[in-house]
Amino acid sequence: MIHGKANSKVSGKILTPQGWLQGSLHFGQRISAIEADASAASSTGGLTILPGFIDLHVHGAAGVDIMQGGDAGITVARAHARHGTTAMLGTTMTATDNSIRRALNGLAPAIAARPAGAARMLGVHLEGPFLSIQRLGAQPADAVVEGSLDLVRSYHAIAPIRAMTLATEVARHLQLIPQLTELGIRVQLGHSNGSYDDGVAALAAGAAGFTHLFNGMTALQHRQPGIVGAALAHAEYAEIIPDLQHVHEGAIRAALRAIPRLYGVTDATAATGMPDGEYGLGSQRVYKCMGCVRLATGSLAGSVLTMDQALRNFVALGLDLADASNRLSLYPADYLGETERGRLQTGAWADLVVLDADLQPVAVYVEGEAIELTPA
Repeated sequence: MIHGKANSKVSGKILTPQGWLQGSLHFGQRISAIEADASAASSTGGLTILPGFIDLHVHGAAGVDIMQGGDAGITVARAHARHGTTAMLGTTMTATDNSIRRALNGLAPAIAARPAGAARMLGVHLEGPFLSIQRLGAQPADAVVEGSLDLVRSYHAIAPIRAMTLATEVARHLQLIPQLTELGIRVQLGHSNGSYDDGVAALAAGAAGFTHLFNGMTALQHRQPGIVGAALAHAEYAEIIPDLQHVHEGAIRAALRAIPRLYGVTDATAATGMPDGEYGLGSQRVYKCMGCVRLATGSLAGSVLTMDQALRNFVALGLDLADASNRLSLYPADYLGETERGRLQTGAWADLVVLDADLQPVAVYVEGEAIELTPA
């Protein structure tokens, strides 16, 4: 167990559940007090204190892919912590059964006990292999299978699955949704060639969200609204990749108006934080160039986004800072039922990101531990 200092303090403009407060936040592993002090404004250099970011869709960073297994998840969690991510879901790819089990076995220790310098690994986002052949994106076709409760249970026994992407129109997937929900898994519709009616039926069956909205799903057309239409018409939650490459800013604006708790994810790959070049994404080879990641075919294949950049992108789109913060912290926490994360209040985990006037991180704390912002 990693212990923070019992008497740590940061001061600045603090985003609390009740709104902004100028003052100081006291913490050990958890927040012990938040005190107002209007006079502190002149001495804090314009610092802003937000809840740490919570990223529910992360494949890699620092040249490492979670599907490699072993301690890859630790490396990824440390890399993203330096950008303000204090909690995350390690996200798998469609792959062979053995490869998925290797990745889950690698993630399990980091989920059970947070390593020093790392974001808290809350569990697994199982993205595949229960997808549509027609909407795979960067997922490999040769490993797609029909989902079954027994198979999911066997994966869940290795490492806790908190979210799972499912193509609801495939085989018996619709009937699987209530059973997965009973296991505590948040079912997300994605990589789906389903219709609007398929999406509505899945939500009625207990599906909770949508995986990287607009990407890897049937598009909105006025007579065939598709999975996108089901999300815009009915969703409370959906994830979106706000790197301004996966989704046009106009589509992001439309989703922000339609989906009350739209939240941002990175879908970050091994290329995140690395120079241009070739990297692994599961069994695929991907190429970083000009700020994005693509397959050799030119198709987008994840991103190099970090959550601090996602915050700046949301603000650039016109969101006020509190709204942008909620979409990267509070809403993903609430989606998973994590009531002691994603908010700055007494008793909550001391997961904080301290930003300067340009919204660049100057300090990050995970459960009270100060994170070194530059790699060792």
